[in-house]
Amino acid sequence: MPTYEYEILDDAGEPTGERFEWTQAMKDDALTKHPETGKPCRRAIVPPMVAGKWSPLKEKSVLSNKNLERLGFTKYEKKGDGVMERVAGKEGPRVISDE
Repeated sequence: MPTYEYEILDDAGEPTGERFEWTQAMKDDALTKHPETGKPCRRAIVPPMVAGKWSPLKEKSVLSNKNLERLGFTKYEKKGDGVMERVAGKEGPRVISDE
């Protein structure tokens, strides 16, 4: 079943900025009230999440430390004030400091 995103509405029928997700069958009618609080709501229009070759959904796995190391890259992350620590790869120093 798909997960739909809903937005809470104020008394004038305008969105308040508060949103929630709800899983329901495609054949079910859209909710008009929050199932737990009873506040008025409407289904939000959101872009579809398509996991293609270069989509943001796959970006994390493509740029994971394990994958970067497998491909021969070295990755450093900032660990403190002026300190970079190697988190992927075997080449280069373990820590780089600006001191």
